[in-house]
Amino acid sequence: MGIFQYLIYLAILMAIPLWAQARVKRTYSKYAEVPNSTGMTGAEVARKILDENGLYDVSIREVAGTLSDHYDPRDKTVNLSTDIYHSDSISGTAVAAHEVGHAIQDANNYTFMRVRSALVPVANLGSNFAYILILAGLLLNIMQLGLLGVIFFAAAVLFQIVTLPVEFDASGRALKQIVNLDIVEKSEQKQARKVLSAAALTYVAAALVSVMELVRFILMFVAQNNSDER
Repeated sequence: MGIFQYLIYLAILMAIPLWAQARVKRTYSKYAEVPNSTGMTGAEVARKILDENGLYDVSIREVAGTLSDHYDPRDKTVNLSTDIYHSDSISGTAVAAHEVGHAIQDANNYTFMRVRSALVPVANLGSNFAYILILAGLLLNIMQLGLLGVIFFAAAVLFQIVTLPVEFDASGRALKQIVNLDIVEKSEQKQARKVLSAAALTYVAAALVSVMELVRFILMFVAQNNSDER
């Protein structure tokens, strides 16, 4: 890959996640200004869905940050950022319901969630050491070292790929819950779906970028190996 081609590739690599993040922020901001018809805050939405599904042992916590919302299976907590926790907007409703979707997955032993949790240690190793090993393998011309780095990176990519069905499923569960429990009216379903779909784009973008990088590394080592054999 020439320098010009590499710069184009690098620009695309940076543009994909930036576009996804911009889309999320734009959609979130738009529907953060639209109140839901019930007047329920994100915390109240989360509690209602949890209770309706018998998840009384799952607690809800307010955490700092913007869009820092997440479910922690280790201590069974739905963590909602301040804006979501107190918001009675469509965005607040959708995001809170999505995180509860993960709690429902956990309670139901959702397969992809279990697989993702099992991959966390390996994915962390891949994220921390893959680039170092790959770079060292290329500079020192040690194929085994570079190959180990590619394997580590592949594990991180696998984690990103497995994350996709986990997130899409959580969004599907969230939409189903807020509709079935009459938390949103029919006219608000489309708006909530837009918020959930936009959020999913960040995971798609991250997975796509990771796959592109993995393919590039593989091609680099194949080319180096072919060069060494001549």
